[in-house]
Amino acid sequence: MKFQIGPQHISITVPDRASLLEIVESRLEEGMGFALATLNVDHLEKLRSDETFRAAYAAHDLIVADGNPVVWLARLGGQSLSLVPGSELVVPLCQTAARLDKPIAIIAGTRASGQMAAERLAGQIPGLDIAMIDAPGFPFDPSGAEADILLDRLDASKACLCLLAVGAPRQEILAARGRVRCPRVGFASVGAGIDFIAGRQKRAPKFVRSMRMEWLWRATLSPLRLGPRYLRGAMILPGHAIRARVQRRERTGG
Repeated sequence: MKFQIGPQHISITVPDRASLLEIVESRLEEGMGFALATLNVDHLEKLRSDETFRAAYAAHDLIVADGNPVVWLARLGGQSLSLVPGSELVVPLCQTAARLDKPIAIIAGTRASGQMAAERLAGQIPGLDIAMIDAPGFPFDPSGAEADILLDRLDASKACLCLLAVGAPRQEILAARGRVRCPRVGFASVGAGIDFIAGRQKRAPKFVRSMRMEWLWRATLSPLRLGPRYLRGAMILPGHAIRARVQRRERTGG
């Protein structure tokens, strides 16, 4: 599925979680880096006006659908995708790294969150080697000197998998730069996944997620921050829906 963003297209490159984990395992075994992004409506909205974010996304070779609207748009366009939330990838990615004896790094929004998540992950996943835990200062410039130091530290740590949880578009921009500076590292932008494991944010109950209403749960918890974000996202969906239908007709000839 391709999403038209100005003059560019953003494509979902991996259709489901099983396929993603298979690719990640292969890359880690071979010592090949990657950059994993989890596309959601907030990203689609930000990509429209942020050229640096678009360039960073173009450098990502693994992109999954993180958000039911993205899945629905793909189906409208005649393609079958599964929902792959970045927040639900932390544990399976760490399990894969542990099974292959590959060290990981955690770069979180705060050191406390990263440390707590690391302790819980280590307790949950036998053999998990956490080579680095770090958190940039605030505000964080993913293209600045602090990011360079962070990436050099990551390279020296010998971590093979780096979980990034510093928010979009910072984490994706850092991942794109990391692919160049640390070519043997796999970068995975997992958003709030680290805070969920650390217990610093509360995930919606399973029944809310099963009804595809997690967005409403989160908006209720943080209306001033997330309400406007979801509104902006909703406003761009009709245009993407029309383009999805056009893609379907072009592909099927109908």
